[in-house]
Amino acid sequence: MTGKQVAQNAKKLFRLCLVSGRLDPGRAHQAVEMLVARRRRGSLRLLRQFRRLLKLHEQQRSARVECAVPATPDLERSLRHRIESLYGAGISTVFAHNPQLIGGMRIQVGCDVFDASILNGLTALGTSFGVGSTNGPRGRS
Repeated sequence: MTGKQVAQNAKKLFRLCLVSGRLDPGRAHQAVEMLVARRRRGSLRLLRQFRRLLKLHEQQRSARVECAVPATPDLERSLRHRIESLYGAGISTVFAHNPQLIGGMRIQVGCDVFDASILNGLTALGTSFGVGSTNGPRGRS
């Protein structure tokens, strides 16, 4: 099998594991067991590609929200609702307190990052002035 065929077969296998747009862990487990039992040529490459698709799906279905100050229950509820309205129901959301942000928050859903923190603003400002990093001591010429 070529790399393109492996990718296409992994996508087909992944789609077979979806039920109403959601991953069915039982089906995914059954698909892996079937591939392992068959021991056909290219099965290992197919399993690797399938695992990659599962990881990508998991990342897209989870959100991480970092706040400079601990989030209140009302804020958490509001953010969960907003994230689900943008990405669909069933997103797993984790909240974390990160005082290094100085102020604001950072939200990551899969590959999408929304960074409205003061740290991000300072880093962008430093970059515009040609400063490599605002997090540590700078080297001198």
